[in-house]
Amino acid sequence: MTADPAATRMANPDSYLEFVVAGRRVVARAWAADAVREALAAPTLHDWAAARPERDVMHGRGACYGVTLPGAEPVPVVVRRNRHGGLLRYLTGERFLPPTRAPLELANAVRLAEAGVPTPEVVAYALYPAAFPFVRCDVMTRRLPAGGDLPERWQASDAAGREALMQAVALLLRRLEGCGAWHPDLNMKNIYLTHAPVPTAYLLDVDRVLFPPEAEVARRNYERLARSARKWRDRWGLQIDEEALARLASLAMEKD
Repeated sequence: MTADPAATRMANPDSYLEFVVAGRRVVARAWAADAVREALAAPTLHDWAAARPERDVMHGRGACYGVTLPGAEPVPVVVRRNRHGGLLRYLTGERFLPPTRAPLELANAVRLAEAGVPTPEVVAYALYPAAFPFVRCDVMTRRLPAGGDLPERWQASDAAGREALMQAVALLLRRLEGCGAWHPDLNMKNIYLTHAPVPTAYLLDVDRVLFPPEAEVARRNYERLARSARKWRDRWGLQIDEEALARLASLAMEKD
């Protein structure tokens, strides 16, 4: 197991500060730095969030928490503990080789946002020493507006609503193409859509995003998403047919 070389090369964007709190390395948005320092009176950001009275418990790979980051203008955030998936979850669990993938998530989130791709803003991340040479990592992101993932929103929508969802997802795919971004794990669960007559589609799990020099990211992104949609249809009965996928492909090829 080795550290991610791409993450090792990441420099912090200008709007972020890097500092150390009692041996814990932190990178945070400049406006959030003081509040994050205060939160680290707790052993970890995850512990701080778990103890907040207003916490909203969410579940992914372990519990994550929706809380409010105090300040002159309080900000709703989500705090999660990074954990391995797959076989590594049994071997190393939440322990990573430094610098972890958090720097890559931050760099990709900033690059995508600058290109107009909606994605959660990384507010801060913190690394905590674990058994040498490992560290643990918490990531704090700005909480997204009310909504749900693509399968949830699709299943709950009528024909007009599904058309609006396809329009939003197609726009996301076009924006990814516009900045040359390929998500090798693009799937129905890492597209989040807001509850709105004209929904916004957000891209999740952006630490996986690559910016390959070769073309055809549009085709690769669509095919990966279509494969996930078919899996959801065949395994879990999601009501999305080939006509809908063809409609999505057509919308994704339109020029803004």
